[in-house]
Amino acid sequence: MPAARTLRNRLVDAPDSLGERLRAARWERFRRLFPGAARMRVVDLGGTADMWLRAPLRPAHVHVVNLEPHPADLPDWITAQNADVTDPAVAAALGGFDLVFSNSTIEHVGGHSQRRRFADAVLKLAPLHWVQTPYRYFPVEPHFVAPGFQFLPLSARARLVRRWPLTHSRPADRQEAMDAVIGIELLGRAEMRYLFPGDLLLGERVLGLTKSLISVRAERDPGPGEASRG
Repeated sequence: MPAARTLRNRLVDAPDSLGERLRAARWERFRRLFPGAARMRVVDLGGTADMWLRAPLRPAHVHVVNLEPHPADLPDWITAQNADVTDPAVAAALGGFDLVFSNSTIEHVGGHSQRRRFADAVLKLAPLHWVQTPYRYFPVEPHFVAPGFQFLPLSARARLVRRWPLTHSRPADRQEAMDAVIGIELLGRAEMRYLFPGDLLLGERVLGLTKSLISVRAERDPGPGEASRG
């Protein structure tokens, strides 16, 4: 559906989309909170090397941990491994870093116990962190660009995702549809505060509504009224 693809591009995928403008603003906030990032050793949980190659800043070193394959040819300041950081043995073997960075990953790790293990890894790997996740109560579910999608029963989500025109990749059958929706569990403020006690909890806003949450332990506090502490 060309019209639906055009709309999705304008909203989230294209270089001049709303989503790209929000990502640029997110990087600027990150820069303000971590002014020493250029000197840091960063571990990115769930990210990609490509994101860092396109980022407007460059840490001293980035180590990317993801279940997905990584490019073989990486610059010397980026290393990568295929691993599941919710496995305590994997987290223990990573060693120490200056900063843990994670964008839109914790909602994909698979259930509350896995989110606890993910949060434990974040807290152990570095003294500073930035953990961003889409906000459960924003009216449009961001992965499928569908209003109220996250509040539907699982079976209804699986049926809808096979027909919804703004889905990034249309599942071929019911099994693929279930796989697409069952592994995404959006978080609210209470769970983020529970997982990261004592953090500053920031909100990213669109049209006055909170679109995503960022739990941080930063070098520098944000401005007055910008964050709440769990």
